[in-house]
Amino acid sequence: MLANKTALVTGSTSGIGLGIAKSLARQGANILLNGFGDVEGPKAEIAALGVKVAYHGADMSKAGDIEDMMGFAAAQFGQVDILVNNAGIQHVARIESFPIDRWDAIIAINLSSAFHATRLALPAMQARNWGRIINVASVHGLVGSAEKSAYVAAKHGVIGLTKVTALENATTGVTCNAICPGWVLTPLVQKQVDAKAAALGISNEDAKKQLLGEKEPSMQFTTPEELGELAVFFCSPAGANVRGVAWNMDGGWVAQ
Repeated sequence: MLANKTALVTGSTSGIGLGIAKSLARQGANILLNGFGDVEGPKAEIAALGVKVAYHGADMSKAGDIEDMMGFAAAQFGQVDILVNNAGIQHVARIESFPIDRWDAIIAINLSSAFHATRLALPAMQARNWGRIINVASVHGLVGSAEKSAYVAAKHGVIGLTKVTALENATTGVTCNAICPGWVLTPLVQKQVDAKAAALGISNEDAKKQLLGEKEPSMQFTTPEELGELAVFFCSPAGANVRGVAWNMDGGWVAQ
């Protein structure tokens, strides 16, 4: 379905971003990966799906790096048809003790990077009258949680940016939507599980159940693969008039 199209997925060397990249690659999209840590492993996983794959190590807190990445994408693939703004970091603390540098970094990476990538991707999408911008927000773009002020503020901002991008392109073939996952067992969340298990002296499985039980009625983690298939739907002909939504895949978290 996505043959001859190119998807740029930020923060895609692991977790949700890699899951989305693989789902898009299975539909024939060429992939530009971005992120930190192991690069060759994810590149090999994508290449095994029979598409072209490249990598750019842009620091998503820096507008100049994002501009370099978009230029690299154009040089490598000719265009970016699908932009998935997924890069994100987290820090947990009460507002009165929240480190200023952590606030600035979270806003830069979780929110401002989506703005910069979007503004750079839009002109070519508009010229071709086809494009898909998918912002990975969070259930925390819809509800709050204590001690996550920067993350919640950034993810609410991502949903606002999604709506404005959708409205400004509503009469074109360019759509913009947000995915709002609940708990996903990424390496980042596994660290929270490990910490809870250690702090309470319980098993890893019991720590997972406790984490899910606090928020997610289904008692199941959402998977990167499920989120990837939702991204594929947004890119499909059936998703052509889905515009500006914040689609939560959260096991009932927000339904409570």
